Amino acid sequence: MNEADRESVEAAFEPLLQLEMEMTTFLSDWHHCDQLSTFIGRIVSHNRTDPVRHSNVFSSVLNELLEVSFRGGSPDGQIDCAVYRHGAVERVRLTFPCPPHQRQFVGEAVSKTRRADALARHLDSISTDLASNRDAVFLDLAINFDARIRLENSAPPSITLVVDLPLQGIVN
Repeated sequence: MNEADRESVEAAFEPLLQLEMEMTTFLSDWHHCDQLSTFIGRIVSHNRTDPVRHSNVFSSVLNELLEVSFRGGSPDGQIDCAVYRHGAVERVRLTFPCPPHQRQFVGEAVSKTRRADALARHLDSISTDLASNRDAVFLDLAINFDARIRLENSAPPSITLVVDLPLQGIVN
């Protein structure tokens, strides 16, 4: 995809909501992951064909992403979560401070979701404990929710995950 095509696709996504929180506050309680994902899930799902189902699925996915930032984040700075929509697809853009060694692990885990052996890696990750938690989370999102996951350039020490979720079209 060339830059002009990418920009037109990006422009098609309309903002739904954005929240920021100090990482020290976010990291102070594990329950923030669940509370934020449930709250955001209810908001973005209100006008979907099955809002309760959509909210449950969306909040589960978002909870996993927030837990990645909780486990791999640094207390310096802010976490920023923005949700956009284009048709049947919700886009989550999650930016959080991340130490350099964690950035590398996240980058590697994201790249594994685009490989031809992603399904085999996912099956291996759920049948054994050999895969890292991040690998398992990202592979699960890519395989079970058809999520498209990428890293966006962000100034260190932050990292930005962009996750496109076609949840409205998921049948099971």
